[in-house]
Amino acid sequence: MTVEGRGSGSGSDVLIRKVDSHLTALRAGLHGPELALAEELARCLRELVVATAHSSAADRGLVRAAVHYFVLRRESRGKHLPVRSLAAAQRVVNKAVRQLGRPDLLVETPRERPAPEPTTTLPARRV
Repeated sequence: MTVEGRGSGSGSDVLIRKVDSHLTALRAGLHGPELALAEELARCLRELVVATAHSSAADRGLVRAAVHYFVLRRESRGKHLPVRSLAAAQRVVNKAVRQLGRPDLLVETPRERPAPEPTTTLPARRV
């Protein structure tokens, strides 16, 4: 009897599909900086999935846990189980990024652009 090894591509594809479908759902309800953060987290997770496809089981497990944390935002059930925020997912993803030695993938919190200062012209001052 021949035992076939599980292809590394299939597990990666499943994780990437989970990230993409969750991001699609988030796009329906998020706007501005929250949406930018969700898209950045998704980009980072996709890259981690691809980068660790042939890594150790521990590294793949770390990435899988980060994907699941991002995707499985539980519903609020009173004080005991609050809804996970994107900021919490960001902390988990950034922890995985640091443990994998990929500081180039750290996800920073997007800031809203400040409104441009109104330009006023002041009369020239005589000296």
